[in-house]
Amino acid sequence: MFNTDGISAFIFDMDGVLLDTESLCKKCWRLAAEEWKLKNVDEVYYQCVGQATQDTLFTLQNFFEKQNKNFNAREWYDCARNFFRKTEESEGIELMPGAKNCLERLKTKGFVLALASSTRRQTVERQLSRSGLIDYFKTLTCGDSVEHSKPDPEIYLKACDSVGIKPKNCVAVEDSPNGVLSAYNAGLKVVLVPDQIKPDERIKSLCAKILNSLEEI
Repeated sequence: MFNTDGISAFIFDMDGVLLDTESLCKKCWRLAAEEWKLKNVDEVYYQCVGQATQDTLFTLQNFFEKQNKNFNAREWYDCARNFFRKTEESEGIELMPGAKNCLERLKTKGFVLALASSTRRQTVERQLSRSGLIDYFKTLTCGDSVEHSKPDPEIYLKACDSVGIKPKNCVAVEDSPNGVLSAYNAGLKVVLVPDQIKPDERIKSLCAKILNSLEEI
């Protein structure tokens, strides 16, 4: 992969990195947009990938009120989440390719594993428990424990602090531009495993490595 000399910890994003939630989320946003007769939902979806709920609501409100002056971001977001929960309960959420084997390999080699997800803790714990991944992680730093969401570096700084390891000795594993910027600006090495959004040249330049899947770690 790359030289891991001096690296003590790997800090993972969850959505689109470990769990295939992004494709399901996009599907549910499309269903909610169809129900509300809103257009161009994919455009705003990509803007929101990696953001915490409050920032997502702000982005949604600014985007959709141009189409509907009575648009309420909270109500629409709850509609999309309801579609998501129903699908999660009936079908579950699939792991991303190589996710469990990757965590097992890194833990066996003695690396500390932590999580830095913009998703709320309650949801993170539920989804990681159901997927059988939660016990791999020493700490979980979640969206409701930070004031500023990705691309702000706060969540990665807190994640590093939670395991007592300096950012320069940690690797972040991310899938989105917002996540890459957050980790890079916090001082971590970044491994990018793109999911829904293809990185531009600027984002590529910030990454120590770009992989096709977790199977390559």
